[in-house]
Amino acid sequence: MILGIGADICLISRIEKVIKRHGDLFLKKIFLPEERLYVDQLNPKMRLGGYAKRWAAKEACTKALGTGFTNGVHFHDILVTRQENGAPGLVLQGAAAKVLEQLVPKGHEAHLLLTLSDDPPFAMANVLIQALPIKTV
Repeated sequence: MILGIGADICLISRIEKVIKRHGDLFLKKIFLPEERLYVDQLNPKMRLGGYAKRWAAKEACTKALGTGFTNGVHFHDILVTRQENGAPGLVLQGAAAKVLEQLVPKGHEAHLLLTLSDDPPFAMANVLIQALPIKTV
């Protein structure tokens, strides 16, 4: 069953302006070390898009949770990952994980799906949260 859907679109130039103005302070406030390490290893031409996509993913995730950045949910509660097959993924911790736990009905487990894309000047993300029955062996 679908528990939530969220989408966000971001102007890459907006992220560029904030990074130019606030630099490392902004990057540390919004992105976890793992995210920064991944994006900073990208081709320099792709880095701004990488950060913009991760910004959009965090925004889309809070929309799918139904909270936005309220109820104690912060940017660092949402980690954008890269799965072994190359697909983007999400790991929730802190307040975001608690909100997710409250959404999932008994006997089910949460599955988060994330898509990321950028086509300058835009970056976008979609998040789908679904509850699937726990399989018993």
